[in-house]
Amino acid sequence: MSDQIPVVEAFRVMTANKSLSDADLHDLIRDGIHAALARHFGGPVEAEIAIQDDGDIKIVVLKEVVEVVEDRARQIPLVEARFDDPDFEVGDLIEIPMAFSEFGRNAVMAAKQRIIQRVREGERDKIRQEFSGIVGELVSGEVQQIERGKIVVMLNRAREAEAIIPWREQNPRERFRQGESIRAVLKKLEETPRGPRLILSRADPLFVKALFGLEVPEIYQSIVEIKEIVREAGGRTKIAVSSRDETVDPVGACVGLKGSRVQAVVSELGGERIDIVPWHPDPEMFARRALAPARVAKVISDTERHVITAIVDEDQLSLAIGRNGQNVRLASQLIGWQLDLYSSRDWLARGAESALFGGGDEYEIADFPLSELEGLTPATLAALQAAGIDTFVNVLDMEKDDFLEVPGIDEEEAERLVGLIDELTVVEEPPAPTAEPGSIFAIGADEPQAEAPPAEEEQAEDSDPSEAVAEADDGQEVTERESVEVGAVAPEEDSGGSAG
Repeated sequence: MSDQIPVVEAFRVMTANKSLSDADLHDLIRDGIHAALARHFGGPVEAEIAIQDDGDIKIVVLKEVVEVVEDRARQIPLVEARFDDPDFEVGDLIEIPMAFSEFGRNAVMAAKQRIIQRVREGERDKIRQEFSGIVGELVSGEVQQIERGKIVVMLNRAREAEAIIPWREQNPRERFRQGESIRAVLKKLEETPRGPRLILSRADPLFVKALFGLEVPEIYQSIVEIKEIVREAGGRTKIAVSSRDETVDPVGACVGLKGSRVQAVVSELGGERIDIVPWHPDPEMFARRALAPARVAKVISDTERHVITAIVDEDQLSLAIGRNGQNVRLASQLIGWQLDLYSSRDWLARGAESALFGGGDEYEIADFPLSELEGLTPATLAALQAAGIDTFVNVLDMEKDDFLEVPGIDEEEAERLVGLIDELTVVEEPPAPTAEPGSIFAIGADEPQAEAPPAEEEQAEDSDPSEAVAEADDGQEVTERESVEVGAVAPEEDSGGSAG
């Protein structure tokens, strides 16, 4: 048996941790020997390499017999070929057997480097194939090291893969140490000069979505669907869920018995608050639920501008806004519309009684060019346009003295303009006061309530204002389980309010 058998064993040991089959190993050895032959002969060669079952390696180099040699790696002169066999002619192929021991140190190193390169390329292709299809799913591993703010993770399923959690993808409330177990969501597969790199995240909303998919069987089975999810890592997450089965409550399925399912997610997030609300196709109804745990008294939507105005009672305003505006900001992101929030007192102060209570007529100011206004002489129109006054809204609040300051307009023409504006505008008489200054009506009621006796007023002051809100929702019933919010401690009963 040849002394080349230890060469095969050496390569086998070098690639032992790469989970290669014998066929893959032999293919790597052939590729490495080709690289060694190229280094030995000074260029690519044609060779036949056979690896026997007993580990023996047979190498035969093929060269063409020529008169004048142009490529020493592939050609041999006729004179030299006839040293072995005088019958060789130009154009024949000569077989030159070689032993691995004939290779010099440089050739052996070239073979080794080629095999290592092929192994790395195979690992990179394997990582691409294994992880390109699971973006958005959970992966687990061990914290290998923490350097310059990023966490380097050794994954359980592919320990040779390069996986990191950048600083921007970390939860600011969490701290990890070397050797600790960690879970994260695979956010993307990034190509680098050193190969593919896995970018993991614990701050992306996909991480919370993946955790719910792990904890809630109904989500894994696609019975309950997470329609929308928004998050501010370390602070709050809002999730809108819907059910494909009418018999399955999507919020209840996510919460679990006594909050067991959602509490598992909260624990993984380090106590982050989670609001779970039922999704609704109607933007107004969805906005009511998105502002949970606050109760909304009235919602007005502008479909053209995608703006929703929400009015809440005074005692619900701080709850609707949230800490540093977090609740209303996330609610706006959840519904995908601009969300303007007002308290009932501020809304009334803005003169919005008609829009709020549904009574009275509403007037709008329609702007149009002054050239379309009948009754203006060409000279007056030219004078106003020269002064930068070219639309009806520009002259709406002007008095007689303002018109006199415009060059080309005399006192008679100014009086005529004031009269013309008075004819085109409607002045709404202020409504008679129906309550004491500072009092608040039941938001959303069709008509203001009559003044109650003093005893009933005291009783009304002691009552829960949320009851009035629930009855005043334009005839819509406010269900007990419209939303669930979970903080550090999950609620045992879902009452639509805050649990943290």
